[in-house]
Amino acid sequence: MRRGVRLAAACGLALLAAACGRLVPEANRPSTPPPLPSAETALQLGLREGPSISSLRIRQDDAAAAMLSFRESCPKLTARADVSGLTQPGDWTAACDAFARWPYGQAESFFDRYFEAVQVGDGRAFATGYFEPEIAGSRVRLPGYEVPVYALPADLVRARPGDAPPLASGRMPIGRYDANGRFSQYYDRTQIENGALAGKGLEIAWVRDPVEFFFLQVQGSGRIRLPDGGMMRIGYAGQNGHAYTGIGALMRERGLVGEGPGKYPGSMQGIIQYIRENPVEGRALMRENKTWVFFRELTGDGPIGALGVPVRAESSVAADPRFVPLGAPVWLDLDRPVANGLWVAQDTGGAIKGANRFDTFWGAGEDARRIAGGMSGRGRAYVLLPKGTLDRLRAR
Repeated sequence: MRRGVRLAAACGLALLAAACGRLVPEANRPSTPPPLPSAETALQLGLREGPSISSLRIRQDDAAAAMLSFRESCPKLTARADVSGLTQPGDWTAACDAFARWPYGQAESFFDRYFEAVQVGDGRAFATGYFEPEIAGSRVRLPGYEVPVYALPADLVRARPGDAPPLASGRMPIGRYDANGRFSQYYDRTQIENGALAGKGLEIAWVRDPVEFFFLQVQGSGRIRLPDGGMMRIGYAGQNGHAYTGIGALMRERGLVGEGPGKYPGSMQGIIQYIRENPVEGRALMRENKTWVFFRELTGDGPIGALGVPVRAESSVAADPRFVPLGAPVWLDLDRPVANGLWVAQDTGGAIKGANRFDTFWGAGEDARRIAGGMSGRGRAYVLLPKGTLDRLRAR
């Protein structure tokens, strides 16, 4: 079970005196995810009854952490529309109301009492990992801190109907209007790095390392370690409207990933190694991902996920809301045992698309970085829905 493994790893790091969305990294994915299904929602793809909750043998510590994350999701679950078509806000009321009176020490029986496991499609799951990076920076520009962290620009807007072709989703694209009222794409990564936004007063911080900041943008949130020892937490505010390009996938296409001379591991750590050892080519590679992420300063005890609640280490998972109701518990049984167990879907990601596609959140620190950077697990997933949901859907 993942919490025991993580504790052991953390203790090992402590003995060595070693020190938590929302684009999701492609760079740290050794395997290629399965193709997207043609169905647009879980309801269209089809459901099957899963095993009984008791047969999953949920551990108490796992259930307790998931129960707390589920509680934080309840105000959203009982108020927002479920785009997957599986549930209605009122379906969650019984479980959410029961939380306040349920004994914390019997968390595993809470899920058995109020939930049923459902398989979406064929249930074959693919899971990766993400984390909250911590990098060196400053609130003001100082020598050695030269990489700007920008807030969301006021001129970054969605096109008015008729000013640009709509996207495949039907929404209008994001970009900017020039002085003559013409709409165009927003500045891309290269243009921003070359100073397109300089002098506009958008800087909320300055960081030391452009490579570490690139990967913080990929993660979508992070911590900035300030010179005085303080910490500034930043979170996703928006992006420039350009499509995300996974540089790890580009490296694989170019034969740079693998074993042998001139090859690098397909993990995030391997991608960083390549960029460090080949700074000119590495900078050009990063610029092929034209996406730029803008940030806002966060207060509170954790990064905020797409559901609007904090994501929790080893409890929160990103999913495609078309196939998993955001706020629903999810059971993963993978070939990476560290990620097995109960999670709660509280986030989304640019690369997290399709049924049974998940991104597990591991928190902050070197241990989280290591696990998330190498996470690539396949197996089976079940979504936990309020009891009676499957019968109601069948009857309808």
